[in-house]
Amino acid sequence: MIIQACLNGARPASYHARLPLTARDMARDAVACLGAGAAELHLHPRGPDGSESLRAVDQTVLFLRSVCPGTLIGVSTGAWIEGDEARTLDAIASWRVPPDYASVNLAEPNAPAIMALLLSMGVGVEAGLATLADAQRFVALPVRSRVLRVLVEIEEQELAQADATADSILALLEAEKVQRPVLLHGFDATTWHFVRRARRARLSTRIGLEDGASRPGGGLASGN
Repeated sequence: MIIQACLNGARPASYHARLPLTARDMARDAVACLGAGAAELHLHPRGPDGSESLRAVDQTVLFLRSVCPGTLIGVSTGAWIEGDEARTLDAIASWRVPPDYASVNLAEPNAPAIMALLLSMGVGVEAGLATLADAQRFVALPVRSRVLRVLVEIEEQELAQADATADSILALLEAEKVQRPVLLHGFDATTWHFVRRARRARLSTRIGLEDGASRPGGGLASGN
């Protein structure tokens, strides 16, 4: 069981006054989060204009490793970042300072190709499952046993429905005997609910401004 710090995600600059968008600010928050107990980092590198960019991975990862040596660093490969399947694959293939792992959303059509490319490069894969359909697709893939971990990442905001979705995904993984580590997390209204649930189940989890900006008891957090 580990806690992963998810530093920024796809959030806009207006989301929070201390949302880290530059490599230097991500490094500042990374050091603080590791000091507070996080074991790994997940981030969305940004280009000079502040927008998400897979082309910014090399520079960002290189800088983060200089201040957090030995810490596993992961990035997103979300289809919206480059907005085109071919550009996404080209950008990943161009990495010369690759992250330790990258998350791949099974809801995206090109997920199997991205997973295959990452594995061929020696980059760990976090398989992102947001729905039962995502999980069904994942368990049918020949590479399912080669992923670094499975992300059960719940987007529903109503707690009963969110829990039902998580239950169905976790039950399928167990039924299919998927022997990979699981990281469970929520989003916005369900963020702290799933942190608590993960702790009870001894699953890994994550927390940070990518998933929500509220403190556990309510009110705005001061930052990551």
